[in-house]
Amino acid sequence: MSNTPFKFELLAQDGDARAGVFHTPHGDIPTPIFAPVGTQATVKSLTQQQLQELDAKLILANTYHLYLRPGDDLVAEMGGLHQFMDWNRPILTDSGGFQVFSLSDTRKVDEDGVTFKSHIDGSTHRFTPEHSVQVQENLGADIIMCFDECADPYDPVYNQQSMARTHRWAERCQKAHQRQDQALFGIVQGGVFPRLRAASAEFIASLDFPGNAIGGLSVGETKTEMHAMIEIVNAILPQDKPRYLMGVGTPQDLVNGVQRGIDIFDCVLPTRLARHSTAMTDSGRINLMNAQYARDERPISDTCTCYTCQHHSRAYLRHLIQAREMLSGTLISIHNIHTLLELARKLRQAVFDQNYNAYAAQYLSNFED
Repeated sequence: MSNTPFKFELLAQDGDARAGVFHTPHGDIPTPIFAPVGTQATVKSLTQQQLQELDAKLILANTYHLYLRPGDDLVAEMGGLHQFMDWNRPILTDSGGFQVFSLSDTRKVDEDGVTFKSHIDGSTHRFTPEHSVQVQENLGADIIMCFDECADPYDPVYNQQSMARTHRWAERCQKAHQRQDQALFGIVQGGVFPRLRAASAEFIASLDFPGNAIGGLSVGETKTEMHAMIEIVNAILPQDKPRYLMGVGTPQDLVNGVQRGIDIFDCVLPTRLARHSTAMTDSGRINLMNAQYARDERPISDTCTCYTCQHHSRAYLRHLIQAREMLSGTLISIHNIHTLLELARKLRQAVFDQNYNAYAAQYLSNFED
């Protein structure tokens, strides 16, 4: 790893909660961190300038979607994702595995890879571990992911089989990986089964990736089960590598995840909620469609420093929603992403201040589902 531009520094620890920094070719990623999701090389409804003003340090793009449209070869021809979308900060791409495996009616899994049909036009495609890595190398993100299988978390027999296949695919991804300016992360699987999660964490850790991810959670299991799996895995994964909890990103998830040793989070939730007129706050969600906000002069949150809260009222936002103006999604997305980014910064500071558990308990006690 000394020959690569990637290095993780663990700067502080309070219990299992950690504060660090992951150095990449496109800048440092302070951890814990939340990464807004830019599925198709765009965080929905926001410009790259707005993301920079929010001080997003890391964004995620989706391998499956960009492979289908516009195509990874075209993105490579355009100079890679950073140049294509004009983003000069770190980018993470997933492997496409979750999206492929969500196509349950049109995919076929075998030892070599997965055959699936495009959700766009029904055309047939195939991903193998080697092809997934090749696509991600064409896209050019700083952090790329091994191709894995995300299985039903409650099926013990299939989880055993798919976990073993995920391990074999991880070895193949590692052999196929060529670009030293990209950090390839391994992915731990194993459903909600402690024995499988522990075995997967031990195997993935043995491959000595520059970072490790926990996949297959937030897919229908309970929060108690999720927390138990995180604790089992993080007790085994190396301390000197960043830990990424894939696809998880409610405020409560950030607080509970950091408390158990997670460093990186991503989720489509803040922009998806915004498109459905819902704002995230540190005490719960607000549905701005509700008539009670028609004459509400207050911002979404009195304590929020985002552009939306500094300039616009709940009444104005409700008007935009009622008028079906696109600006409503943009303004609420700005607020929601700011809320999660700011929370991650506060959690990081709480680790430095050595009062993480007290901060977490107070935050969660004020939160209403």
